[in-house]
Amino acid sequence: MEIAGEFITLARVRKTQGRRGEVAVEIHSDIPDRFRAGLNLSALGEDDSRRELRVEDVWPHKDMLVLKFAGVDSISDAELLVGCELQVPRSQRAQLEAGWNYVSELVGCVVTDNGREIGKVEDVQFGAGEAPLLIVNAGSKRCEIPYAEAYLKGVDLERKRIDMLLPEGMLDVNAPLTEEEKREQRRS
Repeated sequence: MEIAGEFITLARVRKTQGRRGEVAVEIHSDIPDRFRAGLNLSALGEDDSRRELRVEDVWPHKDMLVLKFAGVDSISDAELLVGCELQVPRSQRAQLEAGWNYVSELVGCVVTDNGREIGKVEDVQFGAGEAPLLIVNAGSKRCEIPYAEAYLKGVDLERKRIDMLLPEGMLDVNAPLTEEEKREQRRS
């Protein structure tokens, strides 16, 4: 779930789906049954415009959900929603169990690996695997680190800190190639 001011983002519209105004959305919430008929959402456009919508129907499709909104009845209506963040007011945010955190609250946290500072979380990406990816600005490079329980030692949101114990070499997976590695690739 992403937080944007007084609203939280539950999903992002990725594409149109069907002929009657349906859209396929990427979910940013782990709350089961969060999306249901009758749910009122606010669609935040890429141009910062806002539009109120009500879910008429919802069903799963591949790794996304398909939503049908009241008053969105054609492909051209649905195209206007592509790229929009689907949000609810912050006051409607679901309460989490003790020990759980909203992924959106991780943006801005400093990530450490076994006590060594790696960098600051600048974004969170979904859909690449089981766990969301923390996009960490580590000085001259960006690291993609799975926010997986297996690597997590602790989270302190008050101090904006995420302590992890990462497997050897994980931070090198996305590292840019050295000059020697580039030469070796050209020779191959």
